[in-house]
Amino acid sequence: MRYQADHKEQARARLVEAAGRGFRKRGYGGIGVDGLAKEAGVTSGAFYGHFKSKDEAFKVAVEAGLDELYECIGALQEEQGDAWLAAFIDLYLGPKRTCELGMSCALQSLTPEVQRADSAIRSVFEERARRVARAIARGLVGAEADRLARAWALLALLSGGVTLARACESEEAGAQVAEGVRLAALAIAVGS
Repeated sequence: MRYQADHKEQARARLVEAAGRGFRKRGYGGIGVDGLAKEAGVTSGAFYGHFKSKDEAFKVAVEAGLDELYECIGALQEEQGDAWLAAFIDLYLGPKRTCELGMSCALQSLTPEVQRADSAIRSVFEERARRVARAIARGLVGAEADRLARAWALLALLSGGVTLARACESEEAGAQVAEGVRLAALAIAVGS
């Protein structure tokens, strides 16, 4: 049986997506190579055909997750114009807060794992997070340094807020956290 020319790239993309889901759902320590392979619907041997180790898969999942966030911000800025930030805040505190954990934002779900990772993974995380912060800053008004500071504050507030809201047992408490974060995020966005 002959495979199409892009078969290997498609298989790797499926593995990266599955690894991201697995790490988001179970955490780095909660899933092994066998679990990641199962999440992707492949054998462990096939997994090792694409990644040297679980660490490499985690690094790639972090990169892909933060790239997805970056692309989402760019798309919202293009599609929503001046209303992009409110749309982003609502998306982050709505569907990205209430979705199944495997589909959550990598910033929110993988950051606690990254802080325990080696310097190579933390370096990749920092590079990608800086890129996301700069994209947000480009969409804000005010002096450049102030915009970047507010972008970091927004990322921290949204990510931490979703983490806190997801940890609440009741939907009511989670929604209250999200509403408080939404109001604070909008205030940060306009610089007040």
